[in-house]
Amino acid sequence: MPLRISFFEEFPTKKNLEKLKLVNWPTKLYLAAKSLEEFEMLKRKNSTFRQVRKWIYWPILEKKEGYWISPFSKREALVRIFSELKDKRIPVMLDLELPTTQNPLLYFSQLPFFFANKRLISSFIQEYRGEVYLAEYYPERRNAERVMEILGIHYKNKRTKVIKMFYHSVHNFGEKFLRDELQLGKKEFQKKYLLAYGTISSGIAGNEPLLKPEILHKDLLLAQKNMISEIVIFRLGGLNKKYVKIIEKFV
Repeated sequence: MPLRISFFEEFPTKKNLEKLKLVNWPTKLYLAAKSLEEFEMLKRKNSTFRQVRKWIYWPILEKKEGYWISPFSKREALVRIFSELKDKRIPVMLDLELPTTQNPLLYFSQLPFFFANKRLISSFIQEYRGEVYLAEYYPERRNAERVMEILGIHYKNKRTKVIKMFYHSVHNFGEKFLRDELQLGKKEFQKKYLLAYGTISSGIAGNEPLLKPEILHKDLLLAQKNMISEIVIFRLGGLNKKYVKIIEKFV
């Protein structure tokens, strides 16, 4: 069964988005932007890339605001992002991560707003009219998922699609661990269970190791055997002919 291979792009520069010229299969692009207006502008500017069948808005915050979405993000930033999406139907991906590496002071300043922020995020996920994708840390078994739920970086909602970040270049996953987690995730979320693979280029941390093409091949083969509906690769800007040669075997 062919895989649907999509991409994250955290830094939507002209150079990074031009990597779409290497993509010769129908794809989706999860595009980071600091506002809905910026996302729409980038989408219009790059509309000539017909291979992108769906553009997903990936809202990011200023570093001082927490960068990612969590109950520890700056409350004003969460309100701003969710307010601009009111009554919209565009696909949205919330990157649910803690602000540890971006602004750890938020753990103190936003603690009084933790439960209100958590309700705000939960309400958006439940009530938003468009498609909602949730990008989450890899689960590390079910007990860790419960901790993530308490921290407000995992939400159980049947209408969302869940993207679990299995970055093999960053974490030394064993094949059995990956296989077991894929089977558990697929059982829980079924067709709404997506995997993120990578990294093939660094992200905001700037020091992520790169995934070897042969490891990407093994990861994609495992996803195919487990009939995963979509793989999202982090990130488009790192795409090259070696990675394309591997991906083309699966699409």
